[in-house]
Amino acid sequence: MSAYTIKPLVTATAISTGGRNGHSETTDHSVSVNLSVPKAMGGPGLPNTTTPEHLFAAGYAACFGGALEFVASQHKKSVAGTKVTCNTSVGPREGGGFGIAVKMQVHVPTLSTEEARALVQETHEKICPYSHATRGNIDFVLEVEGA
Repeated sequence: MSAYTIKPLVTATAISTGGRNGHSETTDHSVSVNLSVPKAMGGPGLPNTTTPEHLFAAGYAACFGGALEFVASQHKKSVAGTKVTCNTSVGPREGGGFGIAVKMQVHVPTLSTEEARALVQETHEKICPYSHATRGNIDFVLEVEGA
């Protein structure tokens, strides 16, 4: 068993048609979105549509917040009211093709910045699956603010 093998607890399945100018939907219908390439990327930028980057940002922010709550509970600390903002950018990479970059901003109103930073670092380094999946593959900036 490699270090990257998991025992699946939940599997989410989505089907996409039409790529960045198409439609994506989960098989359980909990997520259903129309996509459109933004005008800034040379696309039509259709109203009421989203992008893969929006979906990634929402997923990573939610996952990171849940992972932080888990870490805080292990340390018997409260992170109630925490706000996680995940800024996800897409653009050309030096090696060719395209890549993403993430700036994660975490505001923990219940702890000092020092206490919050320790929990957030542990979350990023040891717990969050998105952090594990992207580590070393994307530009990543982490900003932490406490009370």
